[in-house]
Amino acid sequence: MSTKVTFYIARHGKTILNTLGKVQGWSDSPLTHEGAKVAKYLGAGLSDIQFSSAYCSDLRRTHETINIILEHHRQKSVKVVEKTEFREVCFGSYESDPTNNMWKDAALYLQYKSSKDLLRDVFDVKKNITYEQVANVIKKLDELGMAEGFDEVEKRTQKALLEIAKKESKGNEEKNVLIVAHGMCIKFMLQNLGGRDLVTDDLGNASVCKVFFKDGKFKVESMGDMSYVEKGKKLIKMK
Repeated sequence: MSTKVTFYIARHGKTILNTLGKVQGWSDSPLTHEGAKVAKYLGAGLSDIQFSSAYCSDLRRTHETINIILEHHRQKSVKVVEKTEFREVCFGSYESDPTNNMWKDAALYLQYKSSKDLLRDVFDVKKNITYEQVANVIKKLDELGMAEGFDEVEKRTQKALLEIAKKESKGNEEKNVLIVAHGMCIKFMLQNLGGRDLVTDDLGNASVCKVFFKDGKFKVESMGDMSYVEKGKKLIKMK
């Protein structure tokens, strides 16, 4: 029997490229004032949870976010470990282009009239279209041959998640682990672990996906939970 590990997997705060509506995979940009503020709220909202370890990707926006979270969580003793495996999906030639262009191209390839129609079906569990098909289409359309397919991202992210889970599940005490990563990579990592049935919209900046690990198995409890941010916002306003 292994010890239960609870993962709190958060998306980074809003960035300049997010604000400009640009594709942001391996390309990077700093948090906006709003992005830093929501990370602050998340830190306060998680303040009653003691983390045994903390991880982020190797991109600046996750570093900035997790440092703000831990600063306002008041648990500065936790060392942040960088994991390249938690990097966002690479979108190849679409990097830093308008996001609408990429989604429009994917929609047309999949015979949708608009990106809005495509996204509507992606978030409908009754439909057969998922992020897996969309990612693989973007990989096909990428003129540079650099874009990652679904399987590549799922494999690297789940490998890192399992390594951490096995490490943290040793011993007799239950553990809580904080991970700050990226919207698409989180969805790809958790889709086939049970996340697909829980996603009804894009993961908001600083939203949390809660995942349990016990006896070698993962269970996705929630996806895109903004309640920790709202809780932190109230706590900070009360001070």
